[in-house]
Amino acid sequence: MLNKSLHLNEKMFEDGAEQKPTRHGFGEGLVEAGRINERVVALCADLTESTRIIDFKKEFPNRFIEVGVAEQALATIASGMASYGKIPFIASYAAFSPGRNWEQIRTTIALNDVAVKIVGAHAGVSVGPDGGTHQALEDIALMRAMPNMVVIYPSDFYEARKATLAVVDNGKPSYIRLAREATTVITTEKTPFEIGKAYIYWESKNPQVAIIASGPLLYEALVAARQLDEIGVGVVVVNNPTIKPLDQQTLVDVARMCKAVVSVEEHQVNAGLGGALAELFAKNYPVPMEFIGVQDRFGESGNPDELLGHFRLKSKDIVESVKKVIARKAAAGESSS
Repeated sequence: MLNKSLHLNEKMFEDGAEQKPTRHGFGEGLVEAGRINERVVALCADLTESTRIIDFKKEFPNRFIEVGVAEQALATIASGMASYGKIPFIASYAAFSPGRNWEQIRTTIALNDVAVKIVGAHAGVSVGPDGGTHQALEDIALMRAMPNMVVIYPSDFYEARKATLAVVDNGKPSYIRLAREATTVITTEKTPFEIGKAYIYWESKNPQVAIIASGPLLYEALVAARQLDEIGVGVVVVNNPTIKPLDQQTLVDVARMCKAVVSVEEHQVNAGLGGALAELFAKNYPVPMEFIGVQDRFGESGNPDELLGHFRLKSKDIVESVKKVIARKAAAGESSS
C-alpha cells in the first residue's frame, strides 16, 4: 500500500487524476528560486517557452540571457557567470544540452566544479511526434559519468519544483532531467524531497521484489504494484529521484529485504538508472535484476502513450518483469541449495 507518512497524492489512481508536466514544475521552482536568491540567473538556447524558463524571463528580464541556438556557448557563458558568484540555470532540450555541448559542460563546468544547473527538457520517448532526433535516451549515462555532477530525475510536477529549489544551494554542477508531456501527479507539496535520498512509496506485506524507478514512469511502477497485489505478489516501490549520488543505504536495504530488483526508467537500459543500481548491488549485495527501459534502440515518432507501450515501458511490462525476476530468484535459490 501507499506510504501514508510521505503525504502522497491518494487520488493518483482515480480516473481524471491530476496531470502536469515536470517542466512546468521547474518553471515555477525557478521563479521561486529567483525571488529567494538574487544570484540566480537563467540562460536559454532559443527554447524559453518549451522549457518553461519563460516564466523566469517574464519576472526577471534583467537576469535572463537568450543565447540562441548555440548550446556550446550556453554552457561556457554560464560557467563564467558561476565563477563570479552567480547561480546560472541553463535550459534546452536534453538532446541538445547535454547532447550537443557535452564537452563544454565537461571542461568548463564539471572540471572546474562550478555550480551551473543544467536542465534537459523533453527527455525520453514520450516526447512523441518529434521522433528519435529529439528523444534524449542517453543523457543520464552522459551526465552520471561526469565527475562532480549531481543527476536528478523528478517523478512529477511537485518533485521537479522541489528539485529546482534544492540545487540552488548545493554548490555543485547539477543536471535535472524533465519530460515534455503532462504526467500524473504522484506527490504533494508536503511530500519530502532531498538530494541523494530515495523513498519507499509502496510496500506490500512480505515483498518479493523491489521496483526502483526514476522519473514519471514511477506512476507505472505504482500501478504495477497495485496489479501485483491483486494476484498476491508483494513488492516494494522505491522512488529514486537522485541518480547521482545514490542513496546507497536505502537501496541496499530494499535489495536485501526483497532479494530481487526491477529498475524502471525512460532511458537506455545501458548506463542509466539500471546500470547505476547494478553497479551498486554488484559491490554491496548482488541480486537478480530485470531492467525496464529502452533496449539499445533510438526513439521513434508517435503518440506518447503509444510509444511507451511500443517500447514496453508500461505497467503490464513491469508486472511481467517482476514475475520473471521472481522465477530467476527461485532458480538461483534452488541451484545454491
